[in-house]
Amino acid sequence: MENAITLNVVFGSIISMLLAIVAYFIKQLHSDFKKMEKDLTEVKTMALLIKTEFKNSYDLLNQKVDYLEHRVNIIEQNILKNFNNEKQ
Repeated sequence: MENAITLNVVFGSIISMLLAIVAYFIKQLHSDFKKMEKDLTEVKTMALLIKTEFKNSYDLLNQKVDYLEHRVNIIEQNILKNFNNEKQ
C-alpha cells in the first residue's frame, strides 16, 4: 500500500513538473506573439508613413511638371508671336 502511494506521488510530481514546463513554454510563446503583434503594428504604421511620403512627393512632382508645361506653352506662344510678327 505504501508502495502504491509513493508511486502515485512520484507520478503526480512528474506530471506536475511536465505541466509546469508546458505552461512556461506556452507563456513564452504568448509573450512572443504579443511582441510580434506590436512589431507588425509598427511595420504597418511605417508602411503607411512611407506610402504617404511617396504620394506627397508624387503630387509635388506632378505640380512642378504642370507648372513647367504651362511655362513652356507660354514661351512657345511668345516665340510664335515674335516669329509671326517678324514675317509680316
